Amino acid sequence: MKMKKYIVILIILLTSKTFAQRERVLNLPNFDKYRFHYGFYLGGNQNNFAITYKKNSFFTPSDKNPLISVKSNYGFNLGLIGDMKVNNNINLRFEPGLISNIKTLVYNYNGQTLTNNPSPKMRKQDKERKIGNIYLHLPLILKLSTNRYKNIRPYVLGGISYDHNFSSNENGKDNSEGEFRQKSNVFMYEIGIGMDFYLEYFKFSPSIRGIFSINNELKYDDKSNGPSQWTAPIDFLGTRGIFIHLAFE
Repeated sequence: MKMKKYIVILIILLTSKTFAQRERVLNLPNFDKYRFHYGFYLGGNQNNFAITYKKNSFFTPSDKNPLISVKSNYGFNLGLIGDMKVNNNINLRFEPGLISNIKTLVYNYNGQTLTNNPSPKMRKQDKERKIGNIYLHLPLILKLSTNRYKNIRPYVLGGISYDHNFSSNENGKDNSEGEFRQKSNVFMYEIGIGMDFYLEYFKFSPSIRGIFSINNELKYDDKSNGPSQWTAPIDFLGTRGIFIHLAFE
Protein backbone atom coordinates (compact mmCIF):
# COMPACT_ATOMS: atom_id res chain seq x y z
CA MET A 1 0.00 0.00 0.00
CA LYS A 2 2.81 2.35 0.93
CA MET A 3 4.62 1.46 -2.30
CA LYS A 4 1.57 2.41 -4.37
CA LYS A 5 1.33 5.66 -2.46
CA TYR A 6 4.98 6.50 -3.19
CA ILE A 7 4.53 5.64 -6.86
CA VAL A 8 1.50 7.95 -7.14
CA ILE A 9 3.43 10.76 -5.40
CA LEU A 10 6.41 10.21 -7.70
CA ILE A 11 4.19 10.32 -10.82
CA ILE A 12 2.58 13.55 -9.61
CA LEU A 13 5.97 15.14 -8.94
CA LEU A 14 7.37 14.10 -12.33
CA THR A 15 4.24 15.30 -14.13
CA SER A 16 4.35 18.66 -12.33
CA LYS A 17 8.02 19.05 -13.17
CA THR A 18 7.36 18.24 -16.85
CA PHE A 19 4.59 20.84 -17.14
CA ALA A 20 6.70 23.40 -15.31
CA GLN A 21 9.53 22.81 -17.79
CA ARG A 22 7.12 23.19 -20.72
CA GLU A 23 5.91 26.51 -19.37
CA ARG A 24 9.49 27.76 -19.16
CA VAL A 25 10.50 26.62 -22.68
CA LEU A 26 11.61 29.61 -24.75
CA ASN A 27 11.09 28.87 -28.42
CA LEU A 28 13.70 30.15 -30.90
CA PRO A 29 15.80 31.83 -28.18
CA ASN A 30 18.41 33.12 -30.67
CA PHE A 31 15.98 34.32 -33.35
CA ASP A 32 16.30 38.03 -32.58
CA LYS A 33 20.09 37.93 -32.38
CA TYR A 34 20.52 37.65 -36.15
CA ARG A 35 21.10 40.80 -38.21
CA PHE A 36 19.03 39.56 -41.16
CA HIS A 37 16.22 37.07 -41.58
CA TYR A 38 13.71 36.21 -44.29
CA GLY A 39 10.22 34.83 -44.73
CA PHE A 40 6.99 35.05 -46.68
CA TYR A 41 3.46 36.27 -46.11
CA LEU A 42 -0.05 35.74 -47.37
CA GLY A 43 -3.43 37.10 -46.44
CA GLY A 44 -6.65 38.73 -47.49
CA ASN A 45 -7.80 42.28 -48.07
CA GLN A 46 -10.86 44.40 -48.61
CA ASN A 47 -10.12 47.46 -50.70
CA ASN A 48 -12.23 50.50 -51.40
CA PHE A 49 -11.81 53.88 -53.06
CA ALA A 50 -11.69 57.24 -51.30
CA ILE A 51 -13.42 59.73 -53.62
CA THR A 52 -13.62 63.50 -53.43
CA TYR A 53 -15.47 65.67 -55.91
CA LYS A 54 -14.86 68.94 -57.70
CA LYS A 55 -17.17 71.46 -59.24
CA ASN A 56 -18.74 69.87 -62.31
CA SER A 57 -21.74 70.06 -64.64
CA PHE A 58 -23.35 66.79 -63.53
CA PHE A 59 -24.19 67.33 -59.87
CA THR A 60 -23.47 69.63 -56.95
CA PRO A 61 -20.54 68.28 -54.88
CA SER A 62 -22.28 69.32 -51.66
CA ASP A 63 -24.97 66.69 -52.14
CA LYS A 64 -25.24 64.63 -48.93
CA ASN A 65 -25.68 61.25 -50.61
CA PRO A 66 -22.62 59.85 -52.41
CA LEU A 67 -23.43 60.10 -56.09
CA ILE A 68 -20.58 57.74 -56.89
CA SER A 69 -20.45 54.79 -54.51
CA VAL A 70 -18.08 51.84 -54.31
CA LYS A 71 -18.84 48.13 -53.98
CA SER A 72 -15.80 46.39 -52.56
CA ASN A 73 -14.93 42.71 -52.68
CA TYR A 74 -12.41 40.52 -50.89
CA GLY A 75 -9.00 39.98 -52.45
CA PHE A 76 -5.69 38.37 -51.61
CA ASN A 77 -2.10 39.44 -51.02
CA LEU A 78 1.12 37.42 -50.92
CA GLY A 79 4.82 38.10 -51.04
CA LEU A 80 8.27 37.80 -49.52
CA ILE A 81 9.92 39.35 -46.46
CA GLY A 82 13.42 40.69 -45.96
CA ASP A 83 14.08 41.94 -42.43
CA MET A 84 17.09 43.87 -41.10
CA LYS A 85 17.57 44.38 -37.38
CA VAL A 86 18.40 48.01 -36.55
CA ASN A 87 18.45 47.52 -32.78
CA ASN A 88 16.64 45.39 -30.21
CA ASN A 89 13.30 47.09 -30.83
CA ILE A 90 13.48 48.43 -34.39
CA ASN A 91 13.52 46.48 -37.66
CA LEU A 92 13.55 47.71 -41.24
CA ARG A 93 11.59 45.47 -43.60
CA PHE A 94 11.17 45.12 -47.36
CA GLU A 95 8.03 43.16 -48.28
CA PRO A 96 7.63 42.87 -52.08
CA GLY A 97 4.44 41.14 -53.15
CA LEU A 98 1.21 41.15 -55.14
CA ILE A 99 -2.17 42.61 -54.19
CA SER A 100 -5.30 41.60 -56.07
CA ASN A 101 -8.77 43.05 -55.66
CA ILE A 102 -11.97 43.91 -57.56
CA LYS A 103 -14.00 47.05 -56.92
CA THR A 104 -17.12 48.37 -58.64
CA LEU A 105 -17.96 52.06 -59.06
CA VAL A 106 -21.70 52.75 -59.07
CA TYR A 107 -22.90 56.05 -60.58
CA ASN A 108 -26.07 57.08 -58.78
CA TYR A 109 -27.03 59.95 -61.06
CA ASN A 110 -28.54 59.92 -64.54
CA GLY A 111 -25.65 61.52 -66.43
CA GLN A 112 -27.57 64.64 -67.42
CA THR A 113 -25.71 67.92 -67.02
CA LEU A 114 -26.92 70.85 -64.93
CA THR A 115 -26.64 73.17 -67.96
CA ASN A 116 -29.28 74.09 -70.51
CA ASN A 117 -27.91 71.49 -72.93
CA PRO A 118 -28.27 68.21 -71.09
CA SER A 119 -26.42 65.16 -72.32
CA PRO A 120 -28.31 61.91 -72.92
CA LYS A 121 -29.29 60.06 -69.77
CA MET A 122 -26.77 57.49 -68.57
CA ARG A 123 -27.63 54.05 -69.88
CA LYS A 124 -28.13 51.25 -67.38
CA GLN A 125 -24.99 49.42 -68.52
CA ASP A 126 -22.95 52.60 -67.98
CA LYS A 127 -23.99 53.08 -64.36
CA GLU A 128 -21.36 50.62 -63.17
CA ARG A 129 -17.66 50.21 -63.86
CA LYS A 130 -16.02 47.03 -62.55
CA ILE A 131 -12.33 47.63 -61.80
CA GLY A 132 -10.03 44.67 -61.29
CA ASN A 133 -6.62 45.64 -59.95
CA ILE A 134 -3.38 43.69 -59.57
CA TYR A 135 -0.61 45.69 -57.90
CA LEU A 136 3.08 44.95 -57.59
CA HIS A 137 3.46 46.15 -54.00
CA LEU A 138 6.95 47.33 -52.94
CA PRO A 139 6.79 48.66 -49.36
CA LEU A 140 9.60 49.77 -47.07
CA ILE A 141 8.37 49.33 -43.50
CA LEU A 142 9.62 50.33 -40.07
CA LYS A 143 8.61 47.86 -37.36
CA LEU A 144 8.69 48.97 -33.70
CA SER A 145 8.48 46.09 -31.21
CA THR A 146 8.23 45.84 -27.45
CA ASN A 147 10.66 43.65 -25.54
CA ARG A 148 9.94 39.96 -25.92
CA TYR A 149 7.75 38.40 -23.21
CA LYS A 150 8.17 34.63 -23.19
CA ASN A 151 7.03 33.58 -26.68
CA ILE A 152 5.12 36.70 -27.74
CA ARG A 153 6.07 40.19 -28.83
CA PRO A 154 3.60 42.97 -29.78
CA TYR A 155 4.54 45.58 -32.38
CA VAL A 156 3.35 48.51 -34.47
CA LEU A 157 4.54 49.33 -37.96
CA GLY A 158 4.33 51.96 -40.64
CA GLY A 159 5.79 52.53 -44.06
CA ILE A 160 5.52 53.80 -47.59
CA SER A 161 5.30 51.88 -50.83
CA TYR A 162 5.57 52.17 -54.57
CA ASP A 163 2.84 50.19 -56.34
CA HIS A 164 2.63 49.36 -60.03
CA ASN A 165 -0.90 48.67 -61.25
CA PHE A 166 -0.64 46.00 -63.95
CA SER A 167 -4.33 46.37 -64.84
CA SER A 168 -4.54 50.17 -64.90
CA ASN A 169 -5.48 50.42 -68.60
CA GLU A 170 -3.72 53.81 -68.49
CA ASN A 171 -3.00 53.97 -72.21
CA GLY A 172 -6.09 52.10 -73.36
CA LYS A 173 -9.58 53.12 -74.41
CA ASP A 174 -11.55 55.35 -72.07
CA ASN A 175 -15.10 55.24 -70.71
CA SER A 176 -16.62 56.35 -74.02
CA GLU A 177 -15.81 52.79 -75.11
CA GLY A 178 -16.64 51.16 -71.80
CA GLU A 179 -13.15 51.10 -70.24
CA PHE A 180 -12.23 52.77 -66.92
CA ARG A 181 -8.64 53.99 -66.70
CA GLN A 182 -6.24 54.44 -63.79
CA LYS A 183 -2.63 55.51 -63.45
CA SER A 184 -0.04 52.74 -63.45
CA ASN A 185 2.27 54.33 -60.86
CA VAL A 186 0.89 54.75 -57.37
CA PHE A 187 2.39 55.65 -53.99
CA MET A 188 0.78 54.46 -50.77
CA TYR A 189 1.39 54.45 -47.05
CA GLU A 190 0.39 51.81 -44.53
CA ILE A 191 0.11 51.49 -40.76
CA GLY A 192 -0.67 48.47 -38.61
CA ILE A 193 -0.44 46.51 -35.39
CA GLY A 194 0.44 42.89 -34.79
CA MET A 195 1.95 40.22 -32.60
CA ASP A 196 4.96 37.95 -33.01
CA PHE A 197 4.44 34.36 -31.83
CA TYR A 198 7.65 32.36 -31.41
CA LEU A 199 6.80 28.77 -32.26
CA GLU A 200 9.01 25.72 -32.14
CA TYR A 201 10.34 25.95 -35.70
CA PHE A 202 9.40 29.42 -36.99
CA LYS A 203 7.95 32.78 -36.00
CA PHE A 204 4.31 33.42 -36.86
CA SER A 205 3.42 37.09 -37.11
CA PRO A 206 -0.21 38.08 -37.83
CA SER A 207 -1.06 41.75 -38.23
CA ILE A 208 -3.90 43.99 -39.35
CA ARG A 209 -2.98 46.92 -41.56
CA GLY A 210 -4.57 49.90 -43.22
CA ILE A 211 -3.30 51.01 -46.63
CA PHE A 212 -3.98 54.39 -48.24
CA SER A 213 -3.14 55.89 -51.63
CA ILE A 214 -1.18 59.15 -51.60
CA ASN A 215 -1.61 60.28 -55.21
CA ASN A 216 -4.71 60.46 -57.39
CA GLU A 217 -5.07 57.15 -59.26
CA LEU A 218 -7.65 58.40 -61.75
CA LYS A 219 -6.78 58.73 -65.43
CA TYR A 220 -9.26 61.25 -66.82
CA ASP A 221 -11.23 60.55 -69.98
CA ASP A 222 -10.39 62.31 -73.24
CA LYS A 223 -11.83 65.84 -73.13
CA SER A 224 -12.33 65.98 -76.90
CA ASN A 225 -15.69 64.25 -76.42
CA GLY A 226 -16.85 66.84 -73.90
CA PRO A 227 -17.04 66.49 -70.11
CA SER A 228 -17.06 62.84 -69.07
CA GLN A 229 -19.86 61.76 -66.78
CA TRP A 230 -17.53 59.07 -65.36
CA THR A 231 -14.41 61.07 -64.52
CA ALA A 232 -15.12 64.82 -64.78
CA PRO A 233 -16.85 65.06 -61.36
CA ILE A 234 -13.95 63.34 -59.54
CA ASP A 235 -11.20 65.39 -57.93
CA PHE A 236 -9.41 62.50 -56.19
CA LEU A 237 -9.73 58.73 -56.42
CA GLY A 238 -7.41 56.63 -54.30
CA THR A 239 -7.21 53.12 -52.90
CA ARG A 240 -7.81 52.52 -49.22
CA GLY A 241 -8.13 49.13 -47.63
CA ILE A 242 -7.80 46.76 -44.71
CA PHE A 243 -5.26 43.92 -44.86
CA ILE A 244 -5.05 40.74 -42.80
CA HIS A 245 -1.34 39.92 -43.05
CA LEU A 246 -0.02 36.50 -41.98
CA ALA A 247 3.78 36.30 -41.94
CA PHE A 248 5.95 33.20 -41.54
CA GLU A 249 9.58 33.92 -40.69
